[in-house]
Order: sequence, then C-alpha cells, then structure tokens
Amino acid sequence: MSRTRLLLLLINAVGGIAVLGSYALGIATHPDPVQALWGQFPEAWRPLSTVSMLLAAAGYLTFGPYLLFRIDPATTRLAGGLAFGWLVLPFLLILGPSALWMSLTFRFAASGAAFDWMMVRVALALVGLGSLLLLWMLAGVRPRVHPRHWALSVAGAAAFLFQTGVLDALVWAGFYRG
Repeated sequence: MSRTRLLLLLINAVGGIAVLGSYALGIATHPDPVQALWGQFPEAWRPLSTVSMLLAAAGYLTFGPYLLFRIDPATTRLAGGLAFGWLVLPFLLILGPSALWMSLTFRFAASGAAFDWMMVRVALALVGLGSLLLLWMLAGVRPRVHPRHWALSVAGAAAFLFQTGVLDALVWAGFYRG
C-alpha cells in the first residue's frame, strides 16, 4: 500500500473517530443538545436538513472508499493535474473543523460571545471549502476507473457539499442564534 493511501486512511480513521467522538461527547454532556444545536433554524426546514445530512453521510461512504481503495495513487491525477497526495488537504479541512464544530457551537450557545460565533463560522467555512475542493478534485479524476462508482462518488461528494457548504455554512449559520 502506498504511503499516501496509508496517510489518507489514517486521516480518515483518526478524523472520523474524532468527529463521531465529539458528537457523542457533546450530546452526552449537554442538557438539551437538540435545541442548542438547531438554535433558531426553522422547524419546517429541519426534515430537509435531516434528509440532507443522511445523504451527505451516504455520499461520504461512497466517495471515501472510491478515493481510498478504487483508484491507483501512482497513476491517478486529480482535477488540475494534481497528484493523488493533494487529497490530504480537503480531508483535513473536512475532518479537523468537523471535530470542533459541536463543541464550538455549545460554547457559543453558552457565551453568546462574538468571537465564539466567529469560530463556529470559520469551522463551517473550512469544512465547506474542503468539501468543494474534494468535489472538484474528484470530478476531474483521470483515468476514470470504475466509471459507475466514480459517478456515484461525484454525486455523493455533491450531496456532501450541499450539506456542508450550503446548508451548514450558509443556511444554518444564517438562522442560528444560540
């Protein structure tokens, strides 16, 4: 296994555990986590957001394995002719801030401080940026091995970007008031 693929697997394993662990810890240690996390996000929009979250998770489970196991790091070029190793950047941008988002949101909900809100927005923006980079890199993969899995992966990455870059970073943040 190539060192780059191993690094990406490690980033996904450690990052995934950090994200899921931060969610579990946040929910377990806060008295009304659901209300604190939704804030003033309209109740009528919550089902759309919930379905989008599930589609984004399914998308990650589609593009992750494709990028990590289906393509050859030595011969694959990403969009813009970038080498396979550039995938480290979007995965770090997605997983690192995602692991911080919930604790930052609870912190802001408790403090109401402008700096805390800025940190929530920065975390969400970085995840959205990472998602956009990942979709762009994946869409331009050459050669396109396993074309059906590639197409599903692009669709999954688009769903992930919609959730993280649009619903989370823009819509949720526009309504959230702590």
